[in-house]
Amino acid sequence: MKIVSRNEELLRDALSRIPQSSSKTSLSSCNKLIRFEDISAAAFKIQCGVQKTPCMYSRLSKQYGMDIYLKKEFLQYTGSVKERGVLYLLTSLPQDQQRKGVIVASDSNFSMAVAYHASELRIPVFVIMSTSTSPARVKMCREYGAMVISYGTTAKDSQTHARRLAQENGYLYLEEEDSAVYLSGLGTVGLEVYEQVPKLDAVIFPAGGHCGLLAGSAAALKHLNAQISIIGVESENFPVLQQSLKAGHPIEDQACSNHHFYGDVSGLCFGSNSLQLTGKLVDKVVAVREEDILISILRLLEYERATVDAEGAIGLAALVAGKLPELKGKRVAVVICSGNLELHLLQQCIARALTLDNRVCRFSLVLSDCPADVSKLLEILAREEARVLDIKQERTFVTSELFTVEVTCTLETRDKIHTAQLRNALLERYPTAAWTER
Repeated sequence: MKIVSRNEELLRDALSRIPQSSSKTSLSSCNKLIRFEDISAAAFKIQCGVQKTPCMYSRLSKQYGMDIYLKKEFLQYTGSVKERGVLYLLTSLPQDQQRKGVIVASDSNFSMAVAYHASELRIPVFVIMSTSTSPARVKMCREYGAMVISYGTTAKDSQTHARRLAQENGYLYLEEEDSAVYLSGLGTVGLEVYEQVPKLDAVIFPAGGHCGLLAGSAAALKHLNAQISIIGVESENFPVLQQSLKAGHPIEDQACSNHHFYGDVSGLCFGSNSLQLTGKLVDKVVAVREEDILISILRLLEYERATVDAEGAIGLAALVAGKLPELKGKRVAVVICSGNLELHLLQQCIARALTLDNRVCRFSLVLSDCPADVSKLLEILAREEARVLDIKQERTFVTSELFTVEVTCTLETRDKIHTAQLRNALLERYPTAAWTER
C-alpha cells in the first residue's frame, strides 16, 4: 500500500531519502505505508474510545520566545498516546480472534493500553511480566482488567513464554510494531493538532526507536499542509532514529535496549515503514541531553501542573536546550505523549532537575563550636532570602582545630542569579567556604 494524498508528489517516493544498500528496506514494505484516508478512518472509528486531548497555549511561551501549544496526550486513560494505535488495532481484529483473545509481554505503555482497551472491548487479554516489574505496574494492569502472569527474570523470558502460550491456546501475540493499522491510529494525533491550532509553523514529537507517533502524525500533517515543519526529538544517549536513518534500515544494536528512565525512546527501531515515512516526511531530528529532559520534566510540573515521564518531556527538552533557534517567534505545537513516571523516579528526577537548574545548592564551612556563630550564619541566609532545606553539623570527624564544627547547608534559591548573589555574600563573610559543584 503506497501513500496517496493531495500531496502525492511529496509522499509518493517515500524511499527517496533512505539509502537502499540494505536488503531489509524494500519496496514491498513501502506498499504497506499508510494513506491519509487510513488515518481519517482511524479517527472516526476510535473517536468514542479515546480522549480528544486539549492542545493548549502554554505559559512557557514567553520564556522561550515562541507561541507554544502543548498537546496533552498524557491525559489519556492509561496516560499514553499508545491508546490510539492500540484501540484501532484491536477493533480491526477479526471477530473470531477477538473471541480467542490477545497476549502481550512487557510493562510498557503499549501493554498497558492493550490491557485496558481489550478489557473494555471484552476481548480476553493476558499480560506476561517479568518478576522484576514494578509492583505498581502489575497492580495497574490488573485493575485495567487483564490477567497478569509473572514469569521469568527478564523481558526476553516473558516474551518467549507469551509466544508459547499464544501458540498453544490460539491467542494473538501482540507487540508494538509499525503496521498500517497501528500507525494510522497514532496518526490521529496529527489530525487533532492541525484542527486545534490554526496557522501552525511546526510540530515537535518524541522520536527514538519507537517512532510510530512521529511517522503516522507526519503523514497526516504533511497531507494537510506540506509547509508545517515536523521535528523529532530523541536522547543523545540513544540516538536510535538518527543512526537508523543514516544506515538506511532499522538498527539492531543490542546496546539500545529499553532504558528504565527513557522507556520507548531508548528502544530498538522497530520497523522500516516508520523509518521510510520519517525519512521522507520529517524535516529534522535532533538529540537532547539527559539534563535537558530532567529540566523539561520540572518545567512541565511547575508551569503546567503536568507530571510526565522522559518520553513525554523530550519534545519540550529540545526547546529547553535551545536546539531549535529557527522556531523563535513561530507557532509551535509540542506533543506531550506520556505521563507514566513511577513515583520513586519522580522524586529523583525533581531533586536532580532542581540542582541542574541552579535552584538547589550546597556548601560547607568550619565555624567555632559556638551557638552564636551558627546563628550568625542563619541570619545571613535569611537576609539573602535563601530557604534552608537541610543543615548538618559535624564535630567528631573534623580535621581542623579543636572546638570547631563543620556545617553543611543545602539551600533552595530562586534561580542562577540568586545563587550567585548568595555565594558572593557567603564568601565575603566566610572566605574558606567550600561549594559543592553540581
